[in-house]
Amino acid sequence: MHPDATLAFASHDHRHCTHDLIARAESIAAEKAVRLTPVRRRVLEILIEGHRALGAYEVLERLAQEGFGSQPPVAYRALDFLAEQGLVHRIAGLNAFMACTHPGTSHTPALLICRGCRAVAETPAAGPLAAISTVADATGFLVDRVSIEVLGLCPACRATA
Repeated sequence: MHPDATLAFASHDHRHCTHDLIARAESIAAEKAVRLTPVRRRVLEILIEGHRALGAYEVLERLAQEGFGSQPPVAYRALDFLAEQGLVHRIAGLNAFMACTHPGTSHTPALLICRGCRAVAETPAAGPLAAISTVADATGFLVDRVSIEVLGLCPACRATA
């Protein structure tokens, strides 16, 4: 398993994760000549904390507590922007979002999602996922985004089940 994936389910200091991903996000924003506004930055930080999948209203609640506004468009606009820039992934099965652990790289993630605590690990493409790109290239199909969502239990939730 990829080291980033094991980290998502292990107890660790999230400040390091936050610092590294925010630095990469700022670099990507500068390269693309887009703004990582204070609200967008804070939404990304919220998603990085704890490596958990959060719904837009959970993000909005945190933003409102911190004085960033309490209207749904505040969260939805920031989440849409971050997704367009490849900084977050949408998790359709949970109607939620997670911070991308490989921003700025072309990748096809498999998302390991704990149904207990909603922790999420992002793993790089392998096997059939990588084959999708190969087949798409051969047929001339341009892939915008592929992700696989795998629902299960993380080690901590398995221990308490």
